[in-house]
Amino acid sequence: MKGPGIFLAQFIRNEAPFNSLDGLCGWAANHGFKGIQMPTLDHWLIDLKLAAESKTYCDELTGKINAYGLDITELSTHIQGQLVAVHPAYDLLFDSFAPEELRGKPKARMEWAIDQLKLAAKASANLGLDAHVTFSGALAWPYVYPWPQRPEGLIEEAFTELANRWTPILREFDKHDVDLCFELHAGEDLHDGASFDRFLDNCKEHPRLCLNYDPSHFVIQQLDYLQFIDLYDDRIRMFHVKDAEFNPDGTNGVYGGYQDWIDRAGRFRSLGDGEIDFGAIFSKLAQYEFDGWAVLEWECCIKDSEQGAAEGAEFIKSHMINVTDRKFDDFAGCETDRKTNRRILGLD
Repeated sequence: MKGPGIFLAQFIRNEAPFNSLDGLCGWAANHGFKGIQMPTLDHWLIDLKLAAESKTYCDELTGKINAYGLDITELSTHIQGQLVAVHPAYDLLFDSFAPEELRGKPKARMEWAIDQLKLAAKASANLGLDAHVTFSGALAWPYVYPWPQRPEGLIEEAFTELANRWTPILREFDKHDVDLCFELHAGEDLHDGASFDRFLDNCKEHPRLCLNYDPSHFVIQQLDYLQFIDLYDDRIRMFHVKDAEFNPDGTNGVYGGYQDWIDRAGRFRSLGDGEIDFGAIFSKLAQYEFDGWAVLEWECCIKDSEQGAAEGAEFIKSHMINVTDRKFDDFAGCETDRKTNRRILGLD
């Protein structure tokens, strides 16, 4: 496992050092991070189109980041991925994610988003990256709770369409030898293991269809985040280290009662402030020989982001495991052969 890394999206703002690549790199390095996960909408951070077209640009970008003692962990297209599939109920809200000239034009917006994902595949390859993180978007999310009764075939139709939109993107990622990792997240059609399985079936078990493991979203949904690793270890290629807690009471539970984050039963927290057993998570990932980055995605409804980042780097370092290359009881072992083993078993 490599790390600690940090996802920059939650820290970008219009003030130094958070409004320039150099500023963010210096800030991240000073906090002890070894890698940065980069969102791809801000051209001053990374020009996605140029990165897809120019290996020279990518080499120069990598060199600038390496000069701070940092690596690029992965690129992110969460925002663009969301726009690959948008139910009309969310058109107005998600229009703000798209370039201004595409607002009010759902088809053109979708085509732009798909092109962005394909550019991200090429850019990732040019940067020497082997994994990429995104959202799936959603056509069926308004019908997540079956009331009124869902019409027969509605969900199947939604996932068939979702697969039709993503399959050409998956082919592009396969062409460039990059895994496409979906973050399972409420509001997306891919939000838990069952919905991921459905999508995997529709995409004919595509080998590039992979996962960004983020246990915080599973706490909010009350899903077993440890068993999830056992079930999907062969698809987990990325890891967002993010904490959460679930404190239901007589007024609200999983759905949150339309309240602000601080009043909901399920809340995202800074690392160590929630209820997630990261010791068990890091142990399981080490057991399955996960060799990707451990990347802090900071979100908290209480703690300041600067404190969360500073504490997060040390938290991740303290949980990373150097996997042993020998057995702890090797000192008591002895050389054997088949003949000796048969004698031990009383077979000769």
